Amino acid sequence: MQSVYFADMKRLTIYIFLLVISFSKAQTPVNVIILEGNYQGKVLYVQNPYGPGSVGFCVTEIMVNGNITTDETNSSAFEIDLKPHKLNIGDKVEIKIFHKEGCKPKVLNPEVLKPKSTYEVIGMGIDKEGILHWSTRSETGKLAFFIEQYRWNKWVKVGEVEGEGKPTTCEYSFKIAPHSGKNTFRVRQTDYSGSPRLSKATDFLSESPEIDFAPLKAIKDINFFVKGKETKPAETMYEIYDQYGNIVKKGSGLKVDVSNLPKGPYYINFDNKMGEFVKK
Repeated sequence: MQSVYFADMKRLTIYIFLLVISFSKAQTPVNVIILEGNYQGKVLYVQNPYGPGSVGFCVTEIMVNGNITTDETNSSAFEIDLKPHKLNIGDKVEIKIFHKEGCKPKVLNPEVLKPKSTYEVIGMGIDKEGILHWSTRSETGKLAFFIEQYRWNKWVKVGEVEGEGKPTTCEYSFKIAPHSGKNTFRVRQTDYSGSPRLSKATDFLSESPEIDFAPLKAIKDINFFVKGKETKPAETMYEIYDQYGNIVKKGSGLKVDVSNLPKGPYYINFDNKMGEFVKK
């Protein structure tokens, strides 16, 4: 009976020991640096310090998209070459750099995995339905195209279309809201560098009638209408600035509520014009 008791206690002790070991492993932090982005045809450079106690180097293993690489890491600096992984420009890539406890390698150029604006516009125009079309080539990463219109003596963002990020020909379109007279549009991309890449501008002559607004002394609403026809409402983009140049309202519509604005003079941009009114 006593031998059975000791046998059960031994098994219980072993079970608890294994459970503690398992829990300990689960709690051990994984020393790994993870980089995600898109392949741009570039090499990554890694600064690799010595491990704890100056025994060996810090990096122990590198994986690219789940596959262990053959990159030589036994040096103070090394490259991660992505070419052997048969990636196409723009393909998604995940890099894991495993390292020892108590040290940390440094990736010197992680930006090479970020999308870069490299597009070339090979065609751009506006059709009779008021749709802006443009085609590109040489894209190397998915970045948004911002559609801009020149009005009120500045470029104004009027829309956004997600880029495909393909090096082959890509086709895009966007429905514009033209003002009266000559309209000018362009597209823009901005990558991690913060420097915008701009297309050439394209013009479009709109048949939309000129727009005016009233009253010049407003209490509640500013109303937009076809010039010379105050009873015919017209929709337009607008911006309202106070006398210090601060924008207080912007949007698009047939009218704009100014009842909550403090009394005083204001400047208003609408259609392709600029005007002034007083809030009473």
